[in-house]
Amino acid sequence: MLKLGHAFRLSFGSIGSAKLRSSLTTLGIIIGIAAVVANVSLGASFSQYFEDELGTVGSDFIIIFSQDINLFFDNQLQVVDGVAGVEGVSPFRQQLAGVTYQSTLRQVTIQGVSEDYESIASVRMEEGEFLSDKDKYVAILGSDVAHEKFDQDLPFRNSIDIELVRRDGTTVSHSFKIVGIIDSPDSFFFDTGASEQIFIPIDTMNEMLDVEDYGGFWISARDSGSVRDVSDEIDSRLARSLGVSERELENEDVKPYTIINQADVLDDLDELSASLSSLFISVALISLLVGSIGITNIMLVSVTERTKEIGLLKSVGYTRSNILILFIIESIVLGLIGGVLGTLLGLGGFYLAATIVGLPAVFLPYLFVVGIGIAVFVGLVAGVYPANKASKLDPVESLRKL
Repeated sequence: MLKLGHAFRLSFGSIGSAKLRSSLTTLGIIIGIAAVVANVSLGASFSQYFEDELGTVGSDFIIIFSQDINLFFDNQLQVVDGVAGVEGVSPFRQQLAGVTYQSTLRQVTIQGVSEDYESIASVRMEEGEFLSDKDKYVAILGSDVAHEKFDQDLPFRNSIDIELVRRDGTTVSHSFKIVGIIDSPDSFFFDTGASEQIFIPIDTMNEMLDVEDYGGFWISARDSGSVRDVSDEIDSRLARSLGVSERELENEDVKPYTIINQADVLDDLDELSASLSSLFISVALISLLVGSIGITNIMLVSVTERTKEIGLLKSVGYTRSNILILFIIESIVLGLIGGVLGTLLGLGGFYLAATIVGLPAVFLPYLFVVGIGIAVFVGLVAGVYPANKASKLDPVESLRKL
């Protein structure tokens, strides 16, 4: 009976005696496993990246956009603020306006907000402080506005003139003192555009425009686990306050506003991440399939080249099952070597790609086991047919070739 240790020694001897053939055999597995490990890791990194990017937009946020004018007033603000689980609310209004600094005029988006916007949208200040509800004619500049929009930097504590357009077509202008500059956001995938905007107090903006309504609300929930429930409750109460009947609450086309929340966005991102991961894994499996076909082909060539060796082994008493085991073990060893090298190569390639692209390097320990396990399995499956063919060779015909 062929001992397992002896079989492994013979397999390693055969692999070592034909280094070129063995290298070519393992090359396909190395490439295939490297592709699997790298692509699975990239999929996990993209998922983490999306979550990190979303976190830069705000903490457990809910955003409501009005689809019409004269829709949201202080009554709706109180309805939203009165929902259990709401941590903060900032009404907002946006308008593209003319901004003048030292006779240089530029068109910039002006957003009126309250002081709660800073925490809701996770605003980071480069200089100065964010506005408060007690402020009046003060302006907070986005980093792009402060440093790139004009021909020169807009100095901190200097003044700018902002001209807004009222609904009747008339214009109103006032001087605003720059009291803060918002730092450039880390996120570019979920950039809310804060770097290209100027923020002023919402009450001041409404006073200049001679209006009392709001364009929408920025809202933060107390914790991430309650975001969807809080969002649903706000949606229900807000719809009722605007005259939407109970039976039409689920009909989004009836509501005169749009509401989105962090939980729903995360679900969409999970679907996107899953799609990317599936794409990456599909490409990797194709590479692995090509590698397994390569192993089969080279092992078949190996059987032809080793006809004499097989004849000698059978002539000294090796049975068909012994030959079968020898060739299968050799395939498994080649798969194991390819799996180890492929896993290391895949991880190295992944870390390099992640560094270049700027993705978080998500380490998945189970990939070592999975990568090597798949390689051994592929080596086993790819080696069965060549091994079976080798075991069936007629020893007499094989010895004639000596």
